[in-house]
Amino acid sequence: MRLLLVEDDEMIGETIVEAMHQTGYAIDWARDAREAELSLLHDLYDLVMLDLGLPKGDGLEVLDLYRRRGGNTPVIILTARDAVQSRIDGLDSGADDYLVKPFDLEELSARIRALLRRRIGQANPVYTHGDLALNPITHEATLQGRPLSLVPREFSLLQILIEEPSRVYTRSELEEKLYGWGEEVGSNAIQVHIHSLRRKLGADRIETVRGVGYRLQRLA
Repeated sequence: MRLLLVEDDEMIGETIVEAMHQTGYAIDWARDAREAELSLLHDLYDLVMLDLGLPKGDGLEVLDLYRRRGGNTPVIILTARDAVQSRIDGLDSGADDYLVKPFDLEELSARIRALLRRRIGQANPVYTHGDLALNPITHEATLQGRPLSLVPREFSLLQILIEEPSRVYTRSELEEKLYGWGEEVGSNAIQVHIHSLRRKLGADRIETVRGVGYRLQRLA
């Protein structure tokens, strides 16, 4: 999953970015309102974490502009503004959740997981596809009840595929979801990860749709 953090406080930003990397998310970090607006132009993100007090503008203005352009990515407001009216304004402007600073990183992670599940209509925190199961909370995956040993990038790739198993993802779409700004992406990086997953899951578990991309094997 690829996230966008909009935050001007260096200490808070570094802490959140590190926590999201450890969780396995790709994350980009915009430090002012203008950079946030530019980052949101192409709707690359699965979720946005948005501070309100920003240089070069206000977070609510960024959110309002994004929603008026038709952007529908889930947005969590992260702010020190704890007045009830501020929360009402944030939610009425199009935010999906509102978290007051200081907050616990585990709570932030739980709220992110909940919004990502809601986005694809998944109520259960554990994703299943046939005898394959994946738990983003514990970072555990099993096949026929047996644990799979996956490196973080493999786990993230499998999560993308299992969340929408009928969807065919192009290589560029997978790169956008797996890698953030400044991360080097080898020309065959996705193929390498797919090959590794096939070795662990079975060669037929991930289908190649010729000329398009990849998806999980269709169930009978």
